[in-house]
Amino acid sequence: MKFRKRGKNLQLSALLLALALSACGNDAEGAGTDASTSPVSIPTASSNIPEAQGVEEGASIEETGESGSATDSGMGSEAESQQELGTEPELGTQPSLETKQSLESQQQPSPPPVSSPARGVLPDGFVYLDEYIPDALFEIRYASDYNFVGAVVDGYKAPVAIATEEAAQALLGANEELKQSGYALLIYDAYRPTKAVAHFIRWAADVEDTAMKDVFYPDVDKSQVFKLGYVASKSGHSRGSTIDLTVADADTGVPLDMGGPYDFFGDISSHGTKKISAEQTANRELLKNAMVRHGFKLYNKEWWHYTLKDEPYPKKYFDFDVE
Repeated sequence: MKFRKRGKNLQLSALLLALALSACGNDAEGAGTDASTSPVSIPTASSNIPEAQGVEEGASIEETGESGSATDSGMGSEAESQQELGTEPELGTQPSLETKQSLESQQQPSPPPVSSPARGVLPDGFVYLDEYIPDALFEIRYASDYNFVGAVVDGYKAPVAIATEEAAQALLGANEELKQSGYALLIYDAYRPTKAVAHFIRWAADVEDTAMKDVFYPDVDKSQVFKLGYVASKSGHSRGSTIDLTVADADTGVPLDMGGPYDFFGDISSHGTKKISAEQTANRELLKNAMVRHGFKLYNKEWWHYTLKDEPYPKKYFDFDVE
């Protein structure tokens, strides 16, 4: 009797155990189905990236990855997103070589900008000719040692040409005229400080200094340069509207043959000389006609020397540096 009752109890226990196991299996199967059909969105640093960074706000790991291979554990997506934002990846990730180089370049300060040397502050009414006439050419002899003195002349601290605005405007017109024939003005000197003229006077007094005689005054006694009119004790250049110049090929920069070099002390430098060829005379006429048409007057002893007729400072001499 007891045995039969115990057997029934065992059968009942077995039945209950089977039912329990069956219920657990069904729950596990349902959970597996949910896990496979409803991906879990894990918040990462990339979920807060604005849309402009290429990742939509609130996107899941699966949505930001490619074929599920680039987002294992979410680390690849976070590192790439952080790299785009210029921040370091979280601890536990090993940044790529490209990421390290990018971070290093961001941490290094940028080099200071390269600036051109500052120019001097000009008195009112004066301008830099290379700024006013960008198509003109320049060879400022007195800022070098290739001149009749044989040294940089006092007051010339930079190889730039300065003139009054009125002279610059007239020169611009002459240059525009010459451009139509493929030429350009080549400027040797413009405004000249009075300290430079004082340098010329000291040079002329030193009769032992004849270093540049063969080039610029082979037939002239340097003690006579003032008397002969090749150098003046008060120069019109110091008033800002006198220019020394020639004509050059606009493309090559090669000056036309004028029959004699700039700053040469001799009869060959005079207008109307018979010591030069017809072609050389024509080249001088080309320069003279353009300058006279635009308001300049010539100096008879020097084919390169022109002064604005209506100069703004006819009796005022300046001494600021050329710089």
